[in-house]
Amino acid sequence: MIPFLFSLNRNEILKMPSIKLKKGRDKSFNRKHPWIFSGAIDSVKDIKVNGETVDIISGDGKFLGYGSYSLQSQISVRVLSFNPGDKIGREFIQQRIENAIQFRKQIINDESTNAYRIINAESDSLPGLVVDKYADFLVCQFLSSGAEFWKKEIIEILSNHFKPKGIFERSDSDVREKEGLQQSKGILYGKASEGLIEIIENGNKFLVDIVLGHKTGFYLDQRVNRKLLQNFSAGSEILNCFSYTGGFSVYALKAGASKVINVDSSAEALSLAEKNFALNEIDSSKYENTQDDVFKYLRKLRDTNKQFDVIVLDPPKFAESVSQIEKAARGYKDINLLALKLLKNNGVLFTFSCSGHIVPDLFNKIIADAAADAGREVHILKYLTQSPDHTMLTSFPEGLYLKGLVCKVN
Repeated sequence: MIPFLFSLNRNEILKMPSIKLKKGRDKSFNRKHPWIFSGAIDSVKDIKVNGETVDIISGDGKFLGYGSYSLQSQISVRVLSFNPGDKIGREFIQQRIENAIQFRKQIINDESTNAYRIINAESDSLPGLVVDKYADFLVCQFLSSGAEFWKKEIIEILSNHFKPKGIFERSDSDVREKEGLQQSKGILYGKASEGLIEIIENGNKFLVDIVLGHKTGFYLDQRVNRKLLQNFSAGSEILNCFSYTGGFSVYALKAGASKVINVDSSAEALSLAEKNFALNEIDSSKYENTQDDVFKYLRKLRDTNKQFDVIVLDPPKFAESVSQIEKAARGYKDINLLALKLLKNNGVLFTFSCSGHIVPDLFNKIIADAAADAGREVHILKYLTQSPDHTMLTSFPEGLYLKGLVCKVN
């Protein structure tokens, strides 16, 4: 661990690990954007360890703040502090974590919801660190070299605060390789969960697999949107596409949906959905689970002239990079075009994109183009995004990754 960076004479600053920006390349930093790309850096000095803390110096020699340096990523520096007066060490990290925890206490009712995001990386000023709470267990992702550098301290701070049964790591993302890190997965503190973990979300019960499930086990970012679906569910026949473990479906059925068809390509996800329906005492006659490719299944339904009151489209990420935007846009248009054709008059479409590279304006255009091709009149009732525990900074637009629309279709 590096020593605390005590207040120094700025004439001595180059004795510390540091990066110097090219002249005129500090505009993004001054807008408080937490990333510095390799192309903006003029020189580096005394950097030896991947993820270590460095001083950030402007092109004209002004001391700006601190960041974590990656030896390999195109995002060379992730800013830890824009305040030159800060001292980066364990106390600094602990204060950032406590700030994030206190915010969640303001917005989450623990009595009705015991699963939520505690730390949301850059948007909580802890770049590359994601921490989710599932009842008595925590699940962490260390997605940057800086987060990895402080892993030991982070785990100690979290374990001291929450006293969890266990802390499990799910740093099994490809983004780690861009940071010069190997994927990592396993128990970091306490004991492993014995099978599935039961959580409560807005009073509904779910079983979560934190070891093998998507992301950290459950799509916590859709909590608010799942609850909103209940307003359109009573007496409705609903098609839930990319249904995963039945999150939207449980909410809809508890709100009085007459029938829900769940479609997913994963037999394991549908099996866990079955358990979630049973856990919430939902009559098996009220739902149907179908293992199929959603694109193909929607075409089958179109060919039989099947109609629904409500359709939910919550697909996985279609665009992992800028080069995939065009292909992803075609995929989003395809499924939305098919869904629009399957909705009854005055039907409702809940449609989402979790691809960060698909910006809101582009997603809106995709839906508009699909509506035109389907010959349907589509009214946007509400714009949706991730739940508030997945907080977003105005200075970090990349933190807005989940886009959604509620549409009435004529």
